[in-house]
Amino acid sequence: MKRIVLVTFLVLLIDQLSKFYIKTNFQLGESIMVLNQDWFRLTFVENPGMAYGFHFGGLIGKYFLVIIRIALITGMVYLFSKWLKEGNTSNYLIIPMAMIFAGAVGNLIDGMFYGLIFDSGTVYDETINRWIDYGGVSEVVPFGQGYSDFMKGCVVDMFHFPIVDWTVPSSFPLLGGKRIEFFKYIFNVADAAISVGALLLLVFRKKAFPNGMDF
Repeated sequence: MKRIVLVTFLVLLIDQLSKFYIKTNFQLGESIMVLNQDWFRLTFVENPGMAYGFHFGGLIGKYFLVIIRIALITGMVYLFSKWLKEGNTSNYLIIPMAMIFAGAVGNLIDGMFYGLIFDSGTVYDETINRWIDYGGVSEVVPFGQGYSDFMKGCVVDMFHFPIVDWTVPSSFPLLGGKRIEFFKYIFNVADAAISVGALLLLVFRKKAFPNGMDF
């Protein structure tokens, strides 16, 4: 249990501190190089949906994702309880699952509460069915006096690794003028924790689940 709490606490602490810093020091869309390297940037975007910038369905889609995250977190609490009772406490299982758990909680916090505690943020305009950006730098306000309502906040993303950013010469057939960027997706600590946790489970699945996946 201590390992679960420790991993969850550390991931959430780093995740939320980094998000608060970006939200209160960067303007939306602002991007700076890290260590003077153009392939490693801090780029502030807000994401109303899933990890790595994916979203769908406006507010309905956002509510659906919040419900899915709550269901995932509830299910993982059940699994932790079950495994601990059975004595299944292998680090190959507990630590990656705790990382996934913490990542899900981290992004859930943004979506549920950021609209209540910051004075500005990306909001959904139902009259035109689209998300509307904002200008300036956000500030923390008393709880409930934020830019939006409960469950209407957006996830803060910032890590950007455009290792390859190349425009195909116009002389090339079909692809001429096309911009190729890898890795173009912008993400946060919570997204990274989920991805790394899932990768560790995949790589060490035989050690994590020596008797098969017993859920």
